[in-house]
Amino acid sequence: MEKSSSIQTLIFFLITIPGAWLAWTLSGRDIPSTFWGTIWVGIIAIIIAGSFKIADQWEKAVVLRLGRYFGLKGPGPFLIIPLVDRVAYWIDLRIITTTFMAEKTLTKDTVPVDVEAVLFWKVVDSEKASLAVENYRTAISWASQTALREVIGKSMLADMLENREKLDKELQHIIDLRTEQWGVNISSVEIRDILIPQELQNAMSMQAQAERERQARVILGDSEKQIAQKFEEAARTYQDNPTALHLRAMNMLFEGLKSGNPTLVIVPASVLSTMNLGDTTGVVALAQNLENQKEKAKLAGKAAKEPAGGYQPPR
Repeated sequence: MEKSSSIQTLIFFLITIPGAWLAWTLSGRDIPSTFWGTIWVGIIAIIIAGSFKIADQWEKAVVLRLGRYFGLKGPGPFLIIPLVDRVAYWIDLRIITTTFMAEKTLTKDTVPVDVEAVLFWKVVDSEKASLAVENYRTAISWASQTALREVIGKSMLADMLENREKLDKELQHIIDLRTEQWGVNISSVEIRDILIPQELQNAMSMQAQAERERQARVILGDSEKQIAQKFEEAARTYQDNPTALHLRAMNMLFEGLKSGNPTLVIVPASVLSTMNLGDTTGVVALAQNLENQKEKAKLAGKAAKEPAGGYQPPR
C-alpha cells in the first residue's frame, strides 16, 4: 500500500499549499485569519487524500461501510468515504503457492514417513474469501496438512512411492472440496519428497539387490536350459549322421593342435581309428610340441647370457 500512501501525501500538499495561499489572499494578509484558513484547508486535504485508494492489477479491495460489506473495488484508483468506509482486505487474485508437510505419519502398513508437498491455488470469489473465513491463507494451509495426513493413513508405502500422480489427484480433490466454500480454487497439488526411515531404506536396498540376483540366476538357468536343448539336438544329428560326427571330431582335433601350446589333447580311440591315424597321433603331437618348447628355452637362455650392449672386443 506504499503507492496509495505516496499519492495521498501528494494530494495533501497539492490541496494545502494552494489553499493556504488562497486563505492568505482572501484574508487581506491577516495572520490570524490566514492561520485558521490554513487549518481548515488542511482538514479538507486530509479528508480528500484519505478517500483516495489504488489497487494493483492483481488485487481486489474489500470495502466495508459502517462495518457491513459494501463491495469490491479495483483494480486501479477508487474513492471511499473517510470515517465511514474502510478497506478490510486486499485480496490477491494471482496463483499462490503454499508448501506443507506431514511429519512422522503412519501409512496403512504402519511405516512412519515424512511427506512434503506444494499447493497451487487462487481466490476466485473475493467476497467469500473475506467473509466466510477469518484468514483464508492459514485455513488453506491447515486444510492441506490434515488432508495429506488423511491420504497417507489410507495408502500403502509402495503405492505412495510408485503412484504419486494418483496421490496428487486425490489430495487435490479433498482439499478443493474443503476450500470451495471459501471461494478458493485448487489448481494442483504436487508431492515433492517422501522420506522413510534409514533402516527401512537399507532393508529395501537389500531386497532390491536380492531381487536382481534372483533374476540373474533365473536368466542363467534359462540360458543353460537352452544350451542343453541345443546339445540334445546336435546329439540327435550326430547319432543319425556318422559323417557329421567324424567331421566335428577332426575340427576339434585341429583346433586343439594349431594353437602351438604344449597342451595334451585327449581324443577317443574310436575317433582316431575312424580317422586312420592310430593311437599314437596324440603322443607324437605332444612330443613335437615339447621339443619346440625346449628349443625356445635354449634360445632364450643364450640370449640372456649375451652382454646387454651386444658384442664388445676384448681389451
